[in-house]
Amino acid sequence: MIRLSDIRIGIDNIDAENENDILKNVILARLKINEKDLLSFSIYKKSVDARKKAEICYVYTLDAKVNNEERLLKRYRSKDIFPAPAVIRTKLQFGSEKLHQRPVVVGMGPAGLFAALSFARNGYKPIVLERGEDVDSRTEKINAFWNEGKLDTESNVQFGEGGAGTFSDGKLTTLINDPRCREVLEEFVNAGAPQDILYKSKPHIGTDILRSVVKNLRKAIISYGGDVRFKSRVTDLIIKDGAITALKINNEEILDCSVVILAIGHSARDTFGVLDQRGIEMCQKPFSIGVRIEHPQEVIDRAQYGNAAGYPGLGAADYKLSYHARNGRSAYTFCMCPGGYVVAAASEESHIVTNGMSEYKRDGTNANSALLVGVSPEDFPGKHPLAGVEFQRKWEHLAFQLGGSNHSAPVQLIGDFLNDRMSTGFGSVKPTYKPGVAFAPIKDCLPYYVIETMKEALVYFETRMKGFAISDGLLTGVETRSSSPVRIIRNTDHISNIKGLYPAGEGAGYAGGIMSSAVDGLKVSEKVMEKYFVP
Repeated sequence: MIRLSDIRIGIDNIDAENENDILKNVILARLKINEKDLLSFSIYKKSVDARKKAEICYVYTLDAKVNNEERLLKRYRSKDIFPAPAVIRTKLQFGSEKLHQRPVVVGMGPAGLFAALSFARNGYKPIVLERGEDVDSRTEKINAFWNEGKLDTESNVQFGEGGAGTFSDGKLTTLINDPRCREVLEEFVNAGAPQDILYKSKPHIGTDILRSVVKNLRKAIISYGGDVRFKSRVTDLIIKDGAITALKINNEEILDCSVVILAIGHSARDTFGVLDQRGIEMCQKPFSIGVRIEHPQEVIDRAQYGNAAGYPGLGAADYKLSYHARNGRSAYTFCMCPGGYVVAAASEESHIVTNGMSEYKRDGTNANSALLVGVSPEDFPGKHPLAGVEFQRKWEHLAFQLGGSNHSAPVQLIGDFLNDRMSTGFGSVKPTYKPGVAFAPIKDCLPYYVIETMKEALVYFETRMKGFAISDGLLTGVETRSSSPVRIIRNTDHISNIKGLYPAGEGAGYAGGIMSSAVDGLKVSEKVMEKYFVP
């Protein structure tokens, strides 16, 4: 294959209907070949360059299969035309120690799903334990919470099939550079995700499609001999001579095991407590807290695309901003959801937790993002490994009280927040958060240093993106679950201080987001398979 990069085409010159023909003609022209010599081609990457608002273009990288490849490369090889690098695949190695019991995977977020899928495909027949419900039952419980304020503490935005990411934007962007990322994307496509996630620079699935995708991943695990058990919360670990020997499920069933992948997610606070009681080594970890900020999506579109805002091929615009404040703290936007919704994501009674969600089309009226400020163990109330959890709970409970103690979230207009005024009515931005909202001073449910950092950041972000600090933009509190406040310590073989216990994913403190969590799940399963074989 020949790779052709930096192919720039104006947004007015290409659309979904003529894209294939135009790209084919570009390849023919660049390589100066006849159509019969172009055997096939595919898009390797597609992005949008909007740095010059008057000249917005798509930027493509293409892979072409052609006749006389070597001759063409000798003639035209350059920084933009070169051999397509070989696709790197993980080479599995299998150990010599016999695994007498089926491996157990605790948790069905991305890390747990992909660890279980890897095990199942290779004949290990994993047992998957998920405290929440299957995605369809879970959706019913979440809708009951959003519409009626009825929270199920075991089946919610945090717990259940697919993990917290199922009710998000389904973003697949990541900062890690690991060949397993491609494997994860391909598995998602095989399970029903859009084909374009394989090449878009900012791929996303959308919560509406992601719900079907995780269900299909579960079916694949079962088809290879895996066993998936919902409503199965691990309530204790049985450890003998420094090794895991069994799990207690729902305070009743004892499941014998010698290998456990612990992919519990960042909100399994009761499970963290069990781990602490049983001597599993953990430490505090920095994370971030703040609010959800909402704007009219058209304001973001205009700021990013100028007069091209609303152009069909561009879709809803996104953003990513950061700022280093005078107090030494950093503020940044996170998990931006174009055309999305602010959602209630609590997993405990008397707490408010917000998150963001978008469907695949991203066609909602509002844009929203987390506006976060970093916090560190120095901010936590003590040195205990779970002090960060108590720090989260403090602000979540204050937000609950501030909203009226009925699962309504406290909200404040940006202009009022910056000027320390009580908000009394909505402007151009109507809140999307359910079950409801209540006007309240956001400063009363976040630390003072977070508030002062956010205020500085809002003023700065307005200089970077016009309209970001519009006076009637909306702040909804609080977002506290940006990442795990705990790291479950593991060695280079990914094993904790307890033999056979393998912490994995975001909840264990080794990932952040769907992609990196899925990759970590794969890596941990590979470590198990390198040690053990199944008869």
